[in-house]
Amino acid sequence: MMYIAETNSTNTLLLEMLANGAWPEGEKYLRADFQTAGRGQTGNSWESERGKNLLCSILLPPEDEPFYLTVAVSVALHQVVANIIEKEVKQHAANHLSLQWAQENPGFGTQDLTVKWPNDLYYKDHKLAGMLIEGRLCGNKMQHAIAGIGLNVNQTKWHSTAPNPVSIKTVCKSVSGEQKDFNIDELMEALYSEVQQVLSQPHMIIWERYKQILYRGKGGPWPFVERDVNIAPTMNAPKGTKGTFMARIVDVLPSGELVLQDETGETHTYHFKQIRYVL
Repeated sequence: MMYIAETNSTNTLLLEMLANGAWPEGEKYLRADFQTAGRGQTGNSWESERGKNLLCSILLPPEDEPFYLTVAVSVALHQVVANIIEKEVKQHAANHLSLQWAQENPGFGTQDLTVKWPNDLYYKDHKLAGMLIEGRLCGNKMQHAIAGIGLNVNQTKWHSTAPNPVSIKTVCKSVSGEQKDFNIDELMEALYSEVQQVLSQPHMIIWERYKQILYRGKGGPWPFVERDVNIAPTMNAPKGTKGTFMARIVDVLPSGELVLQDETGETHTYHFKQIRYVL
């Protein structure tokens, strides 16, 4: 592992090191305690208290269908956090409830953990993590691919205008009643290991898992609103937003587009800059 206390962005630094031939052979990821210019999709920034969260960039194998890397890393990140929540719930049951309660409540806490298309990790209606996949091309071929991940771990207060952040610490307190800090180095190792495990599986299996864990991927219809494509960040829209329509998620295409079916039965396909969830 390569560690740096502070950088502008782990993705930016890793890409620069690769371009300059300065990335050490054999290193697979870069982790930082603080980013001065953490980046998300379409211009979104990422707020993170120094030393409280997992901020990293993982070097990935090139992929002919780049969006699949988003799918794979999203599934891996979901699994790592689900494992943590499940462990905390089982420990709570052992200490305060019973084995019978644990058996009668399978998935307690983890059923609210989802991936909000295309790649945010959500707990209920709150954002746990964001991701930005970037790469370097050599001609028409991807030479390097990087997954930049910001996962809220031990932070409990936010000072930006972000409307709905949450952390592993606050989620686990809500499901177990216990407030504790989590080891970020151990979490980094678990995430890297899970990414490798997911990437070793057939694409079809991981695609199906991604669709199973989509935020608002079941039930509905749910409110959405179309947006003009411009340089402004893509944000969730508040209730009552003009132009809101109701639809169900019916598919995510290999190219990354979201397919919605409205209440008339008509389907619509959207790139991630073209649609907003209404929360």
